[in-house]
Amino acid sequence: QVQLVESGGGLVQAGGSLRLSCAASGMLFSSADMGWYRQAPGKQRELVARITRGGSTVSAAFVKGRFTISRDNAKNTVYLQMDSLKPEDTAVYYCAADFFGSPTAYWGQGTQVTVSS
Repeated sequence: QVQLVESGGGLVQAGGSLRLSCAASGMLFSSADMGWYRQAPGKQRELVARITRGGSTVSAAFVKGRFTISRDNAKNTVYLQMDSLKPEDTAVYYCAADFFGSPTAYWGQGTQVTVSS
């Protein structure tokens, strides 16, 4: 059974930093493409950043170099380092995993990030 557990969210002032973690279990982590998504109240869920099983990354335009996604296959964990946070970054952040050739995506329960002005 695939499980993704996010942690590291919280309340931070504008300009601050947070590091989100997503621990995976029940799957072959090194074969998974991993992503961070976010959903603000009243808005659709959107991609923040993604890292492939090969380590290639892609980030949303709004990240603008402020966020960095990384993975540690030995720890079955994907990270999102978020710097220079803005109030508009306030959202629930979700971790997701998918596998090449499979239509199934797996999601974590989300972690709240709140940035105060």
